[in-house]
Amino acid sequence: MELGSRMEKNEQFLQKLGKKSLDKCLDLNNCGLTAADLRELGEALDAIPDLEELNLSWNSEVGGNLPVVFHKVQDRSKIRTLELVECALTPDDGVFVAQVIPLLSNLQELDLSANKNVGSSSENLLSRLRFLPALKSLLLNSCALEREPFEALAEASLHLRALEILNLSWNKCVGGNLELLLDTLKLSTSLQELRLSSCSLVTEDVASLASIIQTGHLAKLQKLDLSYNDSVCDAGWAVFCQNVGSLKELSELDISLRPSNFRDCGQWVKHLLCAVTKLPKITEIGMKRWVLPPSQEGQLESLDQNHRHGVRLDHDGFR
Repeated sequence: MELGSRMEKNEQFLQKLGKKSLDKCLDLNNCGLTAADLRELGEALDAIPDLEELNLSWNSEVGGNLPVVFHKVQDRSKIRTLELVECALTPDDGVFVAQVIPLLSNLQELDLSANKNVGSSSENLLSRLRFLPALKSLLLNSCALEREPFEALAEASLHLRALEILNLSWNKCVGGNLELLLDTLKLSTSLQELRLSSCSLVTEDVASLASIIQTGHLAKLQKLDLSYNDSVCDAGWAVFCQNVGSLKELSELDISLRPSNFRDCGQWVKHLLCAVTKLPKITEIGMKRWVLPPSQEGQLESLDQNHRHGVRLDHDGFR
């Protein structure tokens, strides 16, 4: 089939899905793609030689059909963004992605969130992330990571020096094992966003993170999400809050508790409020379901009214 005919067929396929053809970007998220559609898409991609962005998220039929989609991509090194959120990826898909990764040498954004098999059987896939030197954003939240894949990820992440965004939220295995990522966090000079919400973090994890901050690492961090980690004790929050003031680029911090849980703040809250005055770019702190003691009421109200800092403190009031 000549190029003109392939491009016409491509246009017809996209029109059927209510999408417009773009030279470099193809966004087919939540389109209800069927297996037949994916086979047709695989043929259509042959007519997009300069494809840089591909989003197939929220199409469950992608699971088991990923090789069919990719087999006609002419130059995989041009792809910069690949989004496969909640695509029901199978172990075989994981094996295929692991094989393809070395060909995605210019990939900058990879989103595999909400694919449970990524976390349970794809340590080989995660270990091969080391071949993505340009990767800036890695989203693996809600992947049900198990210990061995997490270890593979931690080892591979040492090679991701350009990484700016890392989201591991809702992966319980991170709790008690954050130390596996410590070397990565120490070496990182680009990380701007770190999300570890609902990771079952324990006091030792938060203390380790505090020690990294204390020694001057993570200097470019702008957003830090530690919410829904209710197992961290007051001592852990205290050492963290004593050091968080060193993150001069930090603009957003979230340490909220789960919706079903309320706890009184310990004495660590005074360290947090003190740290806020040392953070020139902080704009929002999430503290939902933490109940502040009356002794901190005046300081909190003063902080809320201080337009110089302009901080939005999202909390649940006073005891």
